[in-house]
Amino acid sequence: MDLSELARTLAAVALQQRIYTMEMAHLHGPLHVGGDLSASDILTVLFQNEMNLCMNDLSYSNRDRFVLSKGHGAGALYIAMALRGYYSIEDLFDTYMEHGSRFGLHPCKESLPALECSSGSLGHGLSIAVGMSMAAKMDGLSYRVFCLIGDGELAEGSIWEAVMAAAQFKLDNLIAIIDFNKITLDGFTKDIMNVEPLVDKFQAFNWHTVEVNGNSIEELLWAFNECKNDTSGKPKVIVAHTIKGFGVSFMENDPLYHSATLSDEDKNRAIDELKSRFGEVAL
Repeated sequence: MDLSELARTLAAVALQQRIYTMEMAHLHGPLHVGGDLSASDILTVLFQNEMNLCMNDLSYSNRDRFVLSKGHGAGALYIAMALRGYYSIEDLFDTYMEHGSRFGLHPCKESLPALECSSGSLGHGLSIAVGMSMAAKMDGLSYRVFCLIGDGELAEGSIWEAVMAAAQFKLDNLIAIIDFNKITLDGFTKDIMNVEPLVDKFQAFNWHTVEVNGNSIEELLWAFNECKNDTSGKPKVIVAHTIKGFGVSFMENDPLYHSATLSDEDKNRAIDELKSRFGEVAL
């Protein structure tokens, strides 16, 4: 499969991911729809193409690991895992947030063992990923650890302690991805806690840094390939510029859609726009 064919196939899955997100926000809102939409392309490329998940043996010790540091994006993660075949989308839709469900507001490994870890306390995920990466080095294993971080949680000091540790211990098997959608819970990050110049910061901390459009499948494929081919011995970070609410015009760049429940009308309007905007890649 050449790159253009692969990108088209992945774009179709990302479209389905976004449609399911709209349906889930309608059935089970409030859902963190803005950040779920901004991260849809990242999660699609990771789960459908980049990660070695060893689906026939989820306990395989050399499988790649994924940590969702922005744990409030659990809805998007659950959908990405369903699309990868961990469980059916019907199972997710039927039981999300019910008492005893595997699918809670934040990811919980005790409830859903296919997860690598529980998450949701912002700023902790990268530290967990650093520990996993160090364990691989100590055990002589070649698996990689991917950690998806929200730009708002970059205000947490524990993130930067983990950034320093990863560089200190030369964890070149660690790939962090920043969902840089410029909006946090209650406003724009530049107004609440400006993280710019972000690329310069990671470079100063001695990370191999790649900067791309995080809502472009083609650029994400290039970025992960660039990380795979890097021989610097440094941890890697992909600064993925995204748009919060990407794909649905009335949600894009609007902090009000950090979390939302969709009415029948808004759900249908959003899905119609998604199909119109990206329908040429529909499966």
